[in-house]
Amino acid sequence: MRKFAPLLIALALLVGCKQAAEPAKPAMWEVTGPKGEHGWLFGTIHVLEREADWRSPVVNRALNSADMLVLEIATIDDDARTQQVFQSLAHSSGLPPLSQRVDPALRPALMKLLAGNRLAENGFEDVETWAAALTLAQLASKAGDANNGVDRALLKAAPQLQRAELEGARGQLSIFDRMPEEDQRDLLHATLRDDPGEAGEDQLAQAWRTGDMEFLAKETHTGMLADPGLRKALFLDRNLAWQIQLEEMLRQGRKPFVAVGAAHLAGPDGLPALLAAKGWKVVRVQ
Repeated sequence: MRKFAPLLIALALLVGCKQAAEPAKPAMWEVTGPKGEHGWLFGTIHVLEREADWRSPVVNRALNSADMLVLEIATIDDDARTQQVFQSLAHSSGLPPLSQRVDPALRPALMKLLAGNRLAENGFEDVETWAAALTLAQLASKAGDANNGVDRALLKAAPQLQRAELEGARGQLSIFDRMPEEDQRDLLHATLRDDPGEAGEDQLAQAWRTGDMEFLAKETHTGMLADPGLRKALFLDRNLAWQIQLEEMLRQGRKPFVAVGAAHLAGPDGLPALLAAKGWKVVRVQ
């Protein structure tokens, strides 16, 4: 669940002085076209235990040359707004109890998670399965602090750039909301299994810090993304939609600095490969 964790992660407070930022050199590509089109793809991580020092001369030059900052969600730093969107989508009447939407073998894990957070099952009686899965994933998450996420850091690093978004909070959460109930239950099951894939959080963070795209590409076939329906909804379809949007920006003469979760840039289904297949020159520069 962690690679596509919910947008709202509980704030992790550090006791005492702030820890030093950890060095990072995330993967980055330059995209150019035959008519002078120019853009960049930068892999982010949404949640980190510690702040990362990801700035480099290559990144700084790109940010200074770009004319827009493109994120998955332009208002990623507005938690209240995201929560409002979540609440507007998350509820329906006439749903079965949450325990009846869970594989019997996983019901003890559900009850343990609820009890450990002092929650009652009837508090989810009108909560759709996808929303329950994201809520429970937040409660179980040990991934770190969203305030250390690189998406938010980019907003502070480049306040001069116009913000644009590929999905927005409503668009991103609507992906879950549109899922068939079967896929929503698969999502819930993955959460209760605490199934992030083959790698743990530390390994995923290290792969991001070192730009290990081969590792991340393998991870896009594990955990919940090993399920064909979930992989299509959460990875393949989104990448294809983003590719179309980015091509349109480039053809309009914009110079986008595109920052999305690093897994979306990995492998033959990632954005660099998709754009290259459409004839764009895509060169890894970091």
